Amino acid sequence: MSVTRDDVSYIANLARLSLSDEETTRLVKDMNQILDYMELLNKVDTDNVEPLEHVIELNTPFRKDEALKPLDHELALKNAPDADADFFRVPKVIE
Repeated sequence: MSVTRDDVSYIANLARLSLSDEETTRLVKDMNQILDYMELLNKVDTDNVEPLEHVIELNTPFRKDEALKPLDHELALKNAPDADADFFRVPKVIE
């Protein structure tokens, strides 16, 4: 399978792109190179290759799921621009 100028023009039209003749020619060449490379990858023997989730082994550090002391109420309201004795005050957003 190869990409033609008509294919590139059709895709450009779908994407609402205006391409010059030079850009269309370059995209035909680039897309065909991508397809050639994909065909090369399809020929690689991967029968004995174990599937990977990621090419680099990642270790995700997890912290212990422990209950911590809650933030002090006065400290939480300390920097609030407008606060009641117990709550943050915010502008009404629903009428």
